[in-house]
Amino acid sequence: MELLERFAGGEIEAFETLFQSHQADVYRWVVCLVRDPAAAEDLTLEAFWRIYRAHARFDPARCFGAWARRIATNLAMEHLRKAGRAVMVGEEMLEAQPCPPAPDSAVLADTRAALRRAFASLPVKLEAVAALVLLEQQPYTEVASALGISVEAVKSREFRAVRLLRKELKEMGVEL
Repeated sequence: MELLERFAGGEIEAFETLFQSHQADVYRWVVCLVRDPAAAEDLTLEAFWRIYRAHARFDPARCFGAWARRIATNLAMEHLRKAGRAVMVGEEMLEAQPCPPAPDSAVLADTRAALRRAFASLPVKLEAVAALVLLEQQPYTEVASALGISVEAVKSREFRAVRLLRKELKEMGVEL
């Protein structure tokens, strides 16, 4: 608690300590959203720059990690909107997900391409929830905290995302 109070008071050493202890977690969180390690590095640094500038608004009674993830999430969502969300669903994310072996590699490649297109068709808010909950298997509470919404809203967005993904994939001729 003392460290957080010192940070809120503007002490640079307190900020450096918090940066060192939370940087890796924030980076992992951002890379889950944007799927681009270079962009995630830049966004993580920008998030901590904004955190440093906003130190006076931080409430030391609150969780610093959740606050940092929230700032980083806002930056990542802004990045995804500007980038047209194409970086959200990269090849490495889909390959990392367990899937039954396909009888033909061409069928598997077509299915992966369809999944990428289906994810890219989701609205950014639903895409972020789908990536964090469905693919990264992040707890609802962490996703809710980072997005600044309730757990119920996360579940609702997950439900809508799944429904839209199934519809989009069905229209593409992919039955899962």
